[in-house]
Amino acid sequence: MTKKQPCGESLAKAAQEYIEIHSKDKFSLDEMAGALYVNGSYLLRTFKRYLHMTPLQYHHVVRCDKAKEMLLQTNMSISEVGETVGFVSSSHFSHIFRQTEGCTPSEYRILNQHEEHEETGQ
Repeated sequence: MTKKQPCGESLAKAAQEYIEIHSKDKFSLDEMAGALYVNGSYLLRTFKRYLHMTPLQYHHVVRCDKAKEMLLQTNMSISEVGETVGFVSSSHFSHIFRQTEGCTPSEYRILNQHEEHEETGQ
């Protein structure tokens, strides 16, 4: 029994799901492509065509989205948040977060907690 190769949009969606499931893990394009039964180059081209970013960029977005929730909902330190979402070092986490979100994790926490307090009248 052979697996049917996903194509086009369904491949991009399958890759998104893979990244979301493995968001805390470190993995290569070839590992993901192998799990999806496609060639790495084909996966990269297809992903970029449908999502307008690379799988690595999407992996960063997913991690940063999870980090944003944790920054607002917990009192964890910046380094603890970064580690929890899968970054090896707090400096790498801060660099990627700033690149993805346009501000540092600390700035994000301060700005958005302030906005949340204004919305709730606290």
